[in-house]
Amino acid sequence: MLKGSCHCGKVNWTIEAKIDGITACNCTVCRRYGCLWAYGHENVDVKVEGETKKYVRGEHVEFHFCPTCACITHWRGIKLEENGLRRSAVNTRLANDPAEIMNYPIDHFDGFDKFDDLPRDGRCVKDMWF
Repeated sequence: MLKGSCHCGKVNWTIEAKIDGITACNCTVCRRYGCLWAYGHENVDVKVEGETKKYVRGEHVEFHFCPTCACITHWRGIKLEENGLRRSAVNTRLANDPAEIMNYPIDHFDGFDKFDDLPRDGRCVKDMWF
């Protein structure tokens, strides 16, 4: 299990999904936020505690942030998947112990142009942080 929180600690998340990689997306929102995402499903393997505010982008995704310190904590899909679950992702840059994710490979997602996964280039989270 991986745990994280916003800077002030009022919003906390946990993810219990198996993490094979951390996603860096270049869409118009993610590139501005600078988030690195780990995916799961809301209230199944992604749990968030604390009050958030949201920015709704289109009809597909809500980006949630702490109303006190403004850290982007997670996103959640607006619509349920066919299996009845709601897709969600946590911002791993907020991991309580960065050492726990430093060696995960980065998965690049082209959310700007092709809306498709790009090949891994050998970089890992620690290469994106410094």
